[in-house]
Amino acid sequence: MATSLSGTYTAKLTDGPLEGKTITTPFLESGEPQPRLEIPAESDGKRYLYARGTALEFGGDGDSGHQPTAVDYRYLEAVFD
Repeated sequence: MATSLSGTYTAKLTDGPLEGKTITTPFLESGEPQPRLEIPAESDGKRYLYARGTALEFGGDGDSGHQPTAVDYRYLEAVFD
């Protein structure tokens, strides 16, 4: 049975203030994972900036033509408005 590709993947936050958390995020229109994520903090005017790491996880049959199901992201900095 063929599986269809989803428009989202799991972003795994590997360090920083959100270490261990995961979020669902959309692929770029090109089908690639987002290069950076800005995640709002609970306090107003603050966001956490994370950059894509090198670790990718693939589910299903492992066919290299498929998009990853999970991608690691590393903490860069907190951004204040």
